Amino acid sequence: MNAEPNQIFALRLTQARKMRGWSLRELEAQLHGLVSHAALHKYERGQMLPGTDVLLPLASALKQTVDFFFRPPTVSLSQIEFRKRTALGVRQEAGLRENAADFFERYLEVEHLLGVDAAFQHPLEGVIIRKPEDIETAALKLRDVWELGLDALSNVVEMLENHQVKVYELEADDAFDGFSGWAGKIPVVVLNRKFPLVRKRLTALHELAHLLLAFPKGQFDRKQVEKLCHAFAGAMLMPEEIFRQRFGGRRSSLTVNELADIKADYGISIGAILARALQLGLVTEALYKTFCIEFRRRGWHKDEPGEYIGIERSNRFEQLLYRAVATDAVSMTKAANLAGQPLAAFRATLQIVP
Repeated sequence: MNAEPNQIFALRLTQARKMRGWSLRELEAQLHGLVSHAALHKYERGQMLPGTDVLLPLASALKQTVDFFFRPPTVSLSQIEFRKRTALGVRQEAGLRENAADFFERYLEVEHLLGVDAAFQHPLEGVIIRKPEDIETAALKLRDVWELGLDALSNVVEMLENHQVKVYELEADDAFDGFSGWAGKIPVVVLNRKFPLVRKRLTALHELAHLLLAFPKGQFDRKQVEKLCHAFAGAMLMPEEIFRQRFGGRRSSLTVNELADIKADYGISIGAILARALQLGLVTEALYKTFCIEFRRRGWHKDEPGEYIGIERSNRFEQLLYRAVATDAVSMTKAANLAGQPLAAFRATLQIVP
């Protein structure tokens, strides 16, 4: 990006402010009268640059290094698909987008510095979802292309990262589940770190569906697309053949115990198991609704029975960053900036041998 310092500063200041979820007035208040609203407005319009006496407090208030404000932006997220249970405010969505853009920019820079920035290979190119049954075919094809077999998926996040889908987890409001999009030609997924593993797994695969599946224009409305993406996530966690065997065919009654056992083995929530059984015609609509009503009555829609013990994260970004330090591909100061940490805090995490 060829831009003047004041233009770069304007973009970065706006990004940092949105990452904190603040308005210009709120930023002004955080600076305790040091800078006027009018001056901040001019900074964000690229009309002037602050002096050192303002820059340092500004960086401190926004929890960024001074270098951040003069680093040309290299990543812009596009085709964002938010998945949410309730409406997020405009500022909240903007904050999530900008925090994600900052992380993926740092991630891609580390890859570039190490020469490991491989291109994403779309595994479902040309696959079009014209009817609900096509979801099963798409899930099986993805498992085949990515050589996953039919076994339970042990770490969905790591699986995505291993196939060039970048994943970022952050602390967010409970109204936020996740979103997907593109950083240039690289697919990205953002997840709420606070949620239980089974929900995180389902959300990650739901977002993957948004990235990979093609739907004919006008054939499905947004609600139907969301339902199909949810079905894809369920099909990835438990392929139809395995699900039918484990579920025991068409059922007229169920026990929570057996559903909890499936949850423990495959990392899929009981709610998602029931939804998949309905989708495959293994339970009636009436039984499904009865089960859902009973689940809600007992409060299990918030804390359902059964436990899945597993790991859902990837250390790839940290591993690459530490490799960059160990091989002198970056300075310690640069590495700390890429980690988004103060130099002292980053240095404290390192154990270099010898």
